[in-house]
Amino acid sequence: MAFIAPSLDHVVVDARDRLVEAARVYRALGFQLTERGRHTLGSTNHLAVFENNYLELLGFDEKAGAVRAEILAFPIGLNGLVFGTDQPELLFGELQTRGLPTEEPIAFSRPVHLADGTQEARFRVVRLRAGTVSFGRMYFCHHLTRHLVWRAEWQQHANGAESIARIVIAARNPAACSSIFVRIFGANAVTPGPHGSWKLAAGAISIQLVTAEELTRQFGDAIPDPAGRVDYMAVLSIRTASLSRAAQAIRAGAIRGVRIEPDRILVPAKEAMNVAIEFVEQ
Repeated sequence: MAFIAPSLDHVVVDARDRLVEAARVYRALGFQLTERGRHTLGSTNHLAVFENNYLELLGFDEKAGAVRAEILAFPIGLNGLVFGTDQPELLFGELQTRGLPTEEPIAFSRPVHLADGTQEARFRVVRLRAGTVSFGRMYFCHHLTRHLVWRAEWQQHANGAESIARIVIAARNPAACSSIFVRIFGANAVTPGPHGSWKLAAGAISIQLVTAEELTRQFGDAIPDPAGRVDYMAVLSIRTASLSRAAQAIRAGAIRGVRIEPDRILVPAKEAMNVAIEFVEQ
C-alpha cells in the first residue's frame, strides 16, 4: 500500500464530564450541534457538522458509568486528530509494516434519531497506540453510514461555519514532532515553514506545528492552558462564509474576550473549553 493522502475527517474536543457545558458554549459560539449521541463504547458526543468534516465534542456517559480510558489521559481541550480511511484493515497492516504501534480496527455505533425513525450510525476505526503521538490522540475513521453524519439539516450554522480551515499544534520541536506525519503520509506531505514551523497539508486544511513562542506571537493570551504538556493541540481555525455573520452570532452568544480583527475573529481558549477558536473567511 502506497502512502495515503491525508484527508481530515474530524477533530475531537474532549469535554470529559462537562459535555453539557461544552454544548452550551459551542452553541453560544454559533454552532448548530446534533443531539447528544451515545456510543456503544460508552462515550457521548455532540457534532458540529460542516461540508466535508466536523467538530466533535466528546464526553463521558455518566448514566452508564462508562469512562473511556483514552479520554481520561488528557485534560479538557482539543486532543483528537482524526483522518479518513475507506480500508481500515489494509491501513492497519500497512501502519504495522512501517513500525507504527497501531491497535487493531474496532467497530462501534451510536443511534441517530431522525423524523422517520432511529438508525445506527456505524464506524470502524484504527488508532495509533497511546503515547505514539506526543500531541494528543490520532486515528483513522471509516464511516459505514456517512448519510447519518453529513446531513444538510445539520450543516446550517448561525456563525456561517463551512469547514475546518487549520489546526495549530504547539510543539517543543516541530520538526521532530512532524515525523509522525512523514511516517504515515510520506515526506512530500510535510513542508517546513517560517519561524521553525512545519505543515501537513490535508487537502485545503492545514495542520501546523509551531513552537510555543510562535504560538504566543500569533495568538497572544488566547492560547490554551497546556496543563503541563509541551506538545498539544492549541488552535482550531474555522472557515466561515462571512466574518460579519460569525461576529454577529458570537455577540449574540455573549462570549467574552473575543478579538474581532479585519481578517479573523479570535475566541480565547478560556471561553471555549480550553481551545482557541479562530474564524476566517478563506
